[in-house]
Formats: sequence, structure tokens, C-alpha cells
Amino acid sequence: MIKLFDVVALLKPISSNLLTLIDPEYDSIEYLPKGQIGTVVEIDELEGKLYYLIEFSDNQGCEYAMVRLTEIELLVLQEELQLA
Repeated sequence: MIKLFDVVALLKPISSNLLTLIDPEYDSIEYLPKGQIGTVVEIDELEGKLYYLIEFSDNQGCEYAMVRLTEIELLVLQEELQLA
């Protein structure tokens, strides 16, 4: 289960026409590549399906893009070993 503020990676490229680009410096990108890392900043449910708003930021923490995706498009990155 994906939670708020989880760090996730894209499992497939995301076309720029699906993105909300925040920083004009990134207006020329065609897509975000598979493996790009972002953070879950909002979780919504629509017609029984969960959608995750993912924020992408540069190395200085400045947001440059957002996109709403489903769980099957994301991989949650684990920082610690999860013990059973």
C-alpha cells in the first residue's frame, strides 16, 4: 500500500502531455523516464480507484513537475529493511 510522502520510482516513461510542469525551465522535456524518482504528496479516490499525486523535484528541492498516477505505475522505494 502506497502512503503519503512515500518515495516512488516510475515504472514506465510518462509523457509531458500528462505532466503539470511547474518550472518553465523544464517546458522542453518530452517525458519523464522510467525510474525517475518522486514523492507522493496527495492520495485521492475516484470511483473506487486510488490515484497518487507525485511531485518531482530537482537536487535543490525545487518542484518542477507533478502527475497523478495509479499504484501499478509506481514502485515504492524502501530505505529500511522491513521485518516480518
